[in-house]
Amino acid sequence: QVQLVESGGGLVQAGGSLRLSCAASGSISSVFSMGWYRQFPGKQRELVASIISGILSGDRTNYADSVKGRFTISRDNAKNTPSLQMNSLKPEDTAVYYCNVNLDRLGRRSYWGQGTQVTVSS
Repeated sequence: QVQLVESGGGLVQAGGSLRLSCAASGSISSVFSMGWYRQFPGKQRELVASIISGILSGDRTNYADSVKGRFTISRDNAKNTPSLQMNSLKPEDTAVYYCNVNLDRLGRRSYWGQGTQVTVSS
């Protein structure tokens, strides 16, 4: 029902920056987690960064080791979707990036975007 659409991808030189955004066609509330994933050709989709709502604690973020210190995930409060600031981009970051929002812990109510291509040249 809710459609997610990523934007901000494109072609950038190594060392450059991009900011990915995620637009939702409908209202989203009571989010359990949100994040960004990426998929390389011939590989499974993998987690890049996420924000997880704490049950007995506050929200927490986590990152793939390969992007720590370079990428920053944040919540777009108006849309209740994630944004991803990508700095110091490397050619190996080239992939299709997907926005994800989960409404429950098991992901039974989740939304995904169609993906946006990020290409880093050297």
